[in-house]
Amino acid sequence: MKLVWLPAAIANRDALIDYIAQENPKTAIKQDGSIEKQTGQLVEYPEMGRPGRKQGTRELVISQTNFVVIYRVKLKAKRIEIWRVLHSSQAWPA
Repeated sequence: MKLVWLPAAIANRDALIDYIAQENPKTAIKQDGSIEKQTGQLVEYPEMGRPGRKQGTRELVISQTNFVVIYRVKLKAKRIEIWRVLHSSQAWPA
């Protein structure tokens, strides 16, 4: 399996980490590392997230953060697409 970050997910992640860094750069670095580490585990365990709210997606709650990563497993293409990174207080996409 190959892990692919879609442009919207990269933009979400960058914006969230930049926002945290304004108040606490060390926390931002730590939380970004948690996102990187836990999403990296999807390559070996693509089903480790819970079923998503949108059909065909899954949601990975990033431990020790308030982030949820929305992703889709594409078995035929042997890839995992990261769609969004959300803070738990954000409105869920339609």
